[in-house]
Amino acid sequence: MTPENLERYARHLVLKEIGGPGQQALLSAKAVIIGAGGLGGPAGLYLAAAGLGHITIIDDDKVDLSNLQRQIQFTENQVERPKVDAMATTLKGLNPNLDIRVHPERLSRDNAKRLLAGHDIILDGTDSFETRFIINEISRHLMVPLVSGAIGRFDGQVSVFNTAAQMPCYQCLVPKIPPQAETCSEVGVVGALAGIVGSLMALETIKHITGAGQSLAGRLWIYDGLQAESRTVRLAKDPACSICA
Repeated sequence: MTPENLERYARHLVLKEIGGPGQQALLSAKAVIIGAGGLGGPAGLYLAAAGLGHITIIDDDKVDLSNLQRQIQFTENQVERPKVDAMATTLKGLNPNLDIRVHPERLSRDNAKRLLAGHDIILDGTDSFETRFIINEISRHLMVPLVSGAIGRFDGQVSVFNTAAQMPCYQCLVPKIPPQAETCSEVGVVGALAGIVGSLMALETIKHITGAGQSLAGRLWIYDGLQAESRTVRLAKDPACSICA
């Protein structure tokens, strides 16, 4: 731990749940974020600030003016830049010690195993059920924990999957693609909600890496932004799940 790191991470080091060993674990960890958007952005910002040693970002999109309402990792002068490059610039500006890699491509069944292998934890910030199913399947195959977040309108949810063989996977929660799956562009979303859910994804990642507290593995956190209410429900492993049964 360098003198610079002792100062930079001082607020972590005094936490008994993290301390020196936990910070060292963060500095050595490798996370991959799929989706450099409303959830991946704030999650990446807080993980970079926390001292996560290596972050990989996967996204094939470019920054659009409509993104700026909620994707706080971007600024207006970055519009039309590849999202992975713009986000990498922001994260490196926040923490120059960060080792960061970018893949300006859409995650698919053909490249998922190659892109996700070698990481300690996966963060899914995508808005496509098809992509979520692929991520979950590869996460389960590699047994790399998956932090999953979702938002819509004023509601959000977060859970952690595939932490152990006996724990549920994402498709235990969502067995099939909903017949009327909607995206944020269709139904709208309040920008600050992305910060709430993305930040909790970062917190769950930090907890998993450091061993602090009780993670959301086997549980689903649900937030109602309009009522300012949240609840956590238990998730059971589906004995008929096509992925983890």
